[in-house]
Amino acid sequence: MRILLKMSYNGKDFHGFQYQHNYRTVQGVIEAALTKMHKRQMRIHPASRTDRGVHALEQYCHFDTDLGLTTGKWHYILNRNLPADISINEVAEIPEDFHVRYHSKGKTYRYSVYTADTVNPFFYGLKTHYPHELDKERMLAAMQPFLGTHDFTSFSSAKAEIVNKVRTITEFRIEETEAGFDFIISGSGFLYNMVRIIVAYIVEVGAGRRKPETEAIIRQKDRTIVPRTAPAEGLYLEKVHFDGAFEK
Repeated sequence: MRILLKMSYNGKDFHGFQYQHNYRTVQGVIEAALTKMHKRQMRIHPASRTDRGVHALEQYCHFDTDLGLTTGKWHYILNRNLPADISINEVAEIPEDFHVRYHSKGKTYRYSVYTADTVNPFFYGLKTHYPHELDKERMLAAMQPFLGTHDFTSFSSAKAEIVNKVRTITEFRIEETEAGFDFIISGSGFLYNMVRIIVAYIVEVGAGRRKPETEAIIRQKDRTIVPRTAPAEGLYLEKVHFDGAFEK
């Protein structure tokens, strides 16, 4: 049978999601727990791979098993065998032709910034500290042109190996918090470091350090125009969207 896990995790002490030899990763920790239960090497298949230090409010993976456990038993046993910085929130049995990666139709990310003058130790690893006043209206003006389908070469890491850098952004908005601002962005897919580069640009616009010239930057397709990348600690995978009738 094929089992789906819906999970959340604090990425602060993980070297990303994807398995890496000699590094603590989300995939490695979950696979170790499953391997112990099955007494053979197990593999999970994620909907998305987050980078080192990035968190997930909603992440999915699936695996195939021959153990005849109920979904409730899976939920109980896995949470008992996983560390406190990973939580399995839901477990479901899914069709064997369903794949969380290939059936995903998009993702929503949240990036959290706090603007206090001094560092808040209780936000360490969970929010990005930017000790400057940010102008919300300037940021909104810079955000609006991102909506739609564009070539995002200017907002992609130079390390990105994908040739086609055309992506569609369906939502980009700001939520004001007591500490600062959260940026919520949804799209069909994202290039390597794309969200963090976009947020770094928007924050600089909000601080008055650069002009809101998004359309021109997109047209130039030049990564050097936006050289900064926001830190990983403020980024959260908030939701994975699926096509068809399946939508957890």
